[in-house]
Amino acid sequence: MSIQALFDRPPSGQRAVLVHLDFPGADFESDRREFEELARSAGADIHALIGGTRVKPDSGLFIGSGKAQEIAAAVAAADVELAIFNHDLSPSQERNLEKILCCRVLDRAGLILDIFARRARSHEGKLQVELAQLQHLATRLVRGWTHLERQKGGIGLRGPGETQLETDRRLVRDRIATLKRHLEDVRRRRAQGRASRRRNEVPAVSLVGYTNAGKSTLFNALTGDATYASSLLFATLDTTVRKLELPQGEPAVLADTVGFVRDLPHDLIAAFRATLEESRDADLLLHVVDSADPERMARIEQVDAVLHEIGAGNVPVLQVFNKIDLRPGEAARVETDAEGQPARVYLSARQASGLDDLRQAIVQCLRPQVDVFELRLPPTAGRLRAQLFEYRAVLAEHQEESGHFRIEVAMPYIRLRGLCVAAGVTPPPEPREFEDWERGP
Repeated sequence: MSIQALFDRPPSGQRAVLVHLDFPGADFESDRREFEELARSAGADIHALIGGTRVKPDSGLFIGSGKAQEIAAAVAAADVELAIFNHDLSPSQERNLEKILCCRVLDRAGLILDIFARRARSHEGKLQVELAQLQHLATRLVRGWTHLERQKGGIGLRGPGETQLETDRRLVRDRIATLKRHLEDVRRRRAQGRASRRRNEVPAVSLVGYTNAGKSTLFNALTGDATYASSLLFATLDTTVRKLELPQGEPAVLADTVGFVRDLPHDLIAAFRATLEESRDADLLLHVVDSADPERMARIEQVDAVLHEIGAGNVPVLQVFNKIDLRPGEAARVETDAEGQPARVYLSARQASGLDDLRQAIVQCLRPQVDVFELRLPPTAGRLRAQLFEYRAVLAEHQEESGHFRIEVAMPYIRLRGLCVAAGVTPPPEPREFEDWERGP
């Protein structure tokens, strides 16, 4: 039996009933809106949303028996084939609910996994999704295969007594091991790429944020790329890395990563380790926030929690409040912290408003040691002069009667020195801070 057969289910449609309970400390309305959006992103045809209030989950059904009968009646009345819960259910709770509701039951983790399966496009993304699905399925195999818990028999099939269910579990374990080996190769290749960029002093900037905050739209606006961008949740699964053009000659790369969401399944975080390491090992995180989202402050806290979970809690962060075009009277601007460093940038990626401010803020966050230098270049140093303009490092320029160019530039000393040496021009004196840092104590 193939692994694919383990995912085969009886033919069913997308007609669904949604179930969302209110527990103490939860924001019922905000969570409900996100739940409906998740279900629609998965292609569900929503026929009813059933709510309720509980102090704690029921051990057998998660919901109470009365609420289960209410849902069963709604399922029967609308001829629904699927009940989706906005909560994590144990395998036994799923089995018990399916017996009462007489339809398939999907919990929040399963719903998110289904969306990821629909969105995965690259080979790497599909491997990561399949691993997360199998890890989620491993504890639920008994639900779909109880009728096969018998000894193999028949000519050519008599063996040591392994049941069909045990065979299925072994197949899943073997496939999980294979996927982990493949993804370890992916992780090593990504690590080699990051190490190469570090050797070449190319900083890495990674976009992070809640799903549907506009990360891919901002990515395209900054890099000129055409990465798929959509208002659907989790439109981006496959990490894309592109060159990022910055002022003052700063070379950098920008990575567009998968969006976060509240209660992201742990199996998914583990499976997407190779992708999430782009954020963990970045030099700067651009935390993209939907400024028009009334729950934006809660979303910021939820993203921060995921960043800590994946080990990226200590990476420098620049908050980017996107979609200011949806907020009347909001203008593009940069806000600084008490030390004068950029802390928040307000912009509209869709209207390309505030992008130059963001680029400048990125430079300040990446290279606070950028200094201003004055060069006197001979007419023969035209190539160096052109490079300085190409790097957008020139602040002012004056040509003397002798033909020499007096140029004021702002850029990191290491890069300026390298350009001058390559052009055969004497570099300017080192800044005192750089001398102290280079020579050490």
